[in-house]
Amino acid sequence: MDSNKHFDAIVIGAGPAGLTAGIYLSRARVKTLVLNEGTVGGQMVLTHEIANYPGVESISGYQLSMIMRNQAKKFGCDIKSNITLESLNTDGEIKEVILSDGTVFTADAVILTPGGRSRTLGVEGENELKGKGISYCATCDGDFFTDKEIMVVGGGNSALEEAVSLTKYASKVTIVHQFDHFQAFEFAIEEARNHPKISFMMESKITAFHGNEKLEGIEITDLKSGLKQNQPIDGVFIFIGYVPNTEFLAGKLELNQWKEIVVDTDMQTSVKGVFAAGDSIVKKYRQVTTAVADGTIAALAASKYIHELHQIKKLQHIL
Repeated sequence: MDSNKHFDAIVIGAGPAGLTAGIYLSRARVKTLVLNEGTVGGQMVLTHEIANYPGVESISGYQLSMIMRNQAKKFGCDIKSNITLESLNTDGEIKEVILSDGTVFTADAVILTPGGRSRTLGVEGENELKGKGISYCATCDGDFFTDKEIMVVGGGNSALEEAVSLTKYASKVTIVHQFDHFQAFEFAIEEARNHPKISFMMESKITAFHGNEKLEGIEITDLKSGLKQNQPIDGVFIFIGYVPNTEFLAGKLELNQWKEIVVDTDMQTSVKGVFAAGDSIVKKYRQVTTAVADGTIAALAASKYIHELHQIKKLQHIL
């Protein structure tokens, strides 16, 4: 076993849960490696403004991500981003992570924080027009729609909050929601309803996107009457939740019917020495603060597990 590629703990994913786990583990002098397939920060990077993080009045998701990253590195955490995970072997006491370039890392414990990705509508034209007028990130693409009319799809906190943030660019924002009520917090609903640039299409659903080189219009269906109509639009932002990035875990540990990782109160999965945290686990609420809490618990539990494992190995060596 290559000591340079063996760690006490490997964290897979560098969103708020993974970075928090990295901070806590490294601070506790646990040799830690964080591996991330994309940009450090996960879905948090896509958030234009975080205004409900305790102790911070307002900050962008990208800024908070960089603060967490730098904090983890300051404590000695090794972070490798933009990697491609080839396989994960959780059998046995030593866990093994293999990257696409053939690099093999081993660890006594693994914390899974793969997060999720934006859920799509799955309708005609969506795949073809992604990035050509259809977006899942207000922070990334809002500026492209300055003085244009756009739609926001969704009825939760993300949809309403991002709709408000997009009014800084767009001339008009229409929120499209399939139900007659929103699932967001009351303050988010009030802010959207009171904004002069925002209008609503309730009990409606986009059923097709139209356009060649870019989005030109949508087909929208009134769910009460079944009436379909085509409407021109410059852009559509979709915020209807996330799908957990757990495909690589199929058959390796227990997942529920929605492919979320099943954990106990210590964030322990069904496999000994493997923990999980963040948006990919079974949970009701998905916020930066809940991800941070999950990452903290997972790190403390993993640290305890690693310490006990090392103590056993020392005793075995003495005997």
